[in-house]
Amino acid sequence: MTDLVTLAELGGPLAAIGGAAYARHAHPAAYWSTVGLPVSVARLLASYTSTMDACGLTVAPPRWRALAIKATTRREVRPVPPRRGLIRPTSTGLRVRLRLAPGQEPADVAASAERLRHAWGVHAVYVRDVKPGVVELRLVGFDVLRKVRMPRRVSGDLLRVPVAVREDATAFVRDYRTVPHELVLGATLSGKSMFLRNLLTRLATQPVVLVGIDCKRGVELAPFAARLSALATDSDQAAELLPVLVREMEDRYDLIKARQGIAPGTPEELITSDIWGLPEDERPAPIVLFIDEVAELFLVATRKEEERRDEMVTQLIRLAQLGRAAGIYLEVCGQRFGAELGKGATMLRAQLTGRVCHRVNDEASAKMALGDIAPEAVYGACAIPAEVPGLAVVGDTSGGWSRIRTPYLSLADAAAACRAMAHLAPDLPALTPFRPYVPPVSVEDSRPVVAPQPATK
Repeated sequence: MTDLVTLAELGGPLAAIGGAAYARHAHPAAYWSTVGLPVSVARLLASYTSTMDACGLTVAPPRWRALAIKATTRREVRPVPPRRGLIRPTSTGLRVRLRLAPGQEPADVAASAERLRHAWGVHAVYVRDVKPGVVELRLVGFDVLRKVRMPRRVSGDLLRVPVAVREDATAFVRDYRTVPHELVLGATLSGKSMFLRNLLTRLATQPVVLVGIDCKRGVELAPFAARLSALATDSDQAAELLPVLVREMEDRYDLIKARQGIAPGTPEELITSDIWGLPEDERPAPIVLFIDEVAELFLVATRKEEERRDEMVTQLIRLAQLGRAAGIYLEVCGQRFGAELGKGATMLRAQLTGRVCHRVNDEASAKMALGDIAPEAVYGACAIPAEVPGLAVVGDTSGGWSRIRTPYLSLADAAAACRAMAHLAPDLPALTPFRPYVPPVSVEDSRPVVAPQPATK
């Protein structure tokens, strides 16, 4: 009887422990909010000074403070840690600001990030420079890339859309005004198409001209035809479409020149070098060109095809070099993109400022995407496992890089969203001959537009 009573008494705590373990694995966000957050806050408050001392982040106190301590308490004068601000809980972790002591720099705190992670029992610690003398510690309580949930509050604007989640639980925002052109690389089933799908669907809600070149007979971009202003599904159509885009770019430059050629004495705010300085009623709609499997534009079999390839590559390079001021942006996708594709490939790649590298089949492909802008990111790209689709490494010309993951969005839901936003497509007469045919959809076949779901379940 005593044994039965003991087992009954232990049943409650054991069930609680088992439930917490299950919630930590199956519902990490809920576990963090109920269990992980209070425990981590208690650890941080209880061990803050000792942890900073162990990490070498403490400094000798000011002389006046040392003299005051000796005069009033006669205690031993100990080094002091950086002054800590308020702890701000979030749905994925904690945020706390530190005021650095004289002589310290943000790199000192960043070098101890791994030690802080273990000391406070969190998944990761990231350091951000807020202003001179102040850094922000972002503590992430769990792996936010395992089950992707986009942050609820993400600021967006024209040509500025959230696409994925970074490993520090912030949103990866694709900003075409800051990074005009981007290269997206990834092997088959790496999540490259999911990234493109999310990006295109987000842009579909804005008054932006969307143009597609999909030489796989349109299998990737054709479902979004209702929102596309132009679509080329093979190399022949692409060879006809690209010169039209180049002429549109030249016409926009003529419009800018007309605004610059106004009478002397005109205020400076009326003089511009790109379309964004034009009055809103005169400003043409921006154009985003999506190119899926760019290698198909470079592959040739005959001399005649080689001449056509050289002409298309030249037009792409012109769009990449000059398109930004005219409001024309490129999103180039492929599995590999290097010098072996032919003349002009390396020159075109050099114009693509943004880089997103999903899982690739060899190290050389990762170097093609990231080696010339963020060499350290190459190793991160090579370590992406095959069982985590949508995971990628993003880098920029500043040398910084981070891991991101795209949320899952079904093709049917993305196509339904584009059909619902078809009325937002700006009218561009030059692209009318290339507008794809969209068959009518019955009410029974239409699907409701739903929010993106997690990348994994």
